[in-house]
Amino acid sequence: MAWLLVIVAGVLETGFAVCLKLSHGFTRLWPTIAFCAFALGSFGLLTMSLKKLDVGPAYAVWTGIGAAGTAIYGMIFLGDLVSVLKLVSISLVIIGVIGLQLSGSAH
Repeated sequence: MAWLLVIVAGVLETGFAVCLKLSHGFTRLWPTIAFCAFALGSFGLLTMSLKKLDVGPAYAVWTGIGAAGTAIYGMIFLGDLVSVLKLVSISLVIIGVIGLQLSGSAH
């Protein structure tokens, strides 16, 4: 259950990063409100999961999902540059997070 919270928190991190971009420096009301909601939800779920999980692997999964998800969203929906190097780098982030998770001890 704790890992499910981390995964949902990571998806919400993607949401708050995208809304941060769309808020244009907190000058647009609805993206700013959405940023606050996504951020509160993301940090709240991460905090709950850390009651049961080691901080290193949980934080790595959370940030990995957020970073990869945000980069992918930006390329698909926001017109961010798509390149082979960027796709390989996103893959390496995901592989690194999986490796870190597999190397840790289970509770």
